[in-house]
Amino acid sequence: MSESHAAAAKAGFSGSRAAARGHVVSRVFRTLCTWQQRAQDRAALASLDDRMLQDIGVSRSEAAREFNKPFWLA
Repeated sequence: MSESHAAAAKAGFSGSRAAARGHVVSRVFRTLCTWQQRAQDRAALASLDDRMLQDIGVSRSEAAREFNKPFWLA
């Protein structure tokens, strides 16, 4: 293999490695955003009074079951 072919092959390999790393970073970022949104949503649910929960058709026990879940569980 010539030097230029070897350099091109190496560049392609490192490019695919960089793309894979970027994909992992992107997935981690999306996961962190999802967890943060879940935590915020559950905090908002926990702050609702019984009348507001009744308006949305959720009992206090259903709401408690949801807002007591850890943020990483859907």
